[in-house]
Amino acid sequence: MIALFLINSLVVIAAVLVHYEFLYRMTRFIPKMKIHHRYRIVLGVLGALTAHAFEIWIFALAYYFFNSAEGWGHLSGNVSGSLLDCGYFSFTVFTTLGFGDIQPEGDLRYLTGIESLTGLVLITWTASFLYYEMQKHWGLD
Repeated sequence: MIALFLINSLVVIAAVLVHYEFLYRMTRFIPKMKIHHRYRIVLGVLGALTAHAFEIWIFALAYYFFNSAEGWGHLSGNVSGSLLDCGYFSFTVFTTLGFGDIQPEGDLRYLTGIESLTGLVLITWTASFLYYEMQKHWGLD
């Protein structure tokens, strides 16, 4: 139980740190760009999507580890156990879309729950960041 908590916590911490670093670096980089402010926001959105993709793959690697190891639970349903399947599952969980064609079983369920919460918080953080950046530059036309 403690090992499960620690591993899940490390996965969440890694995702949050990746997100923080992406947003921090974009905050520093966007004002220095020598392009029209509208395109700065577009690049901010693309950067945020890239950050989310990295975070999703952090969770996907954890699912792959858990699914491959004994005693941690597994994914069932329309799944072969490949890293790509774990990535697909992670994308649906992170965005809270949850198609239901792949189901977690055993201890793996806890990572699924925490990924949904983490995805919700990080997506909201991104929305706040982009709103703030747009407010700084929106009326400059």
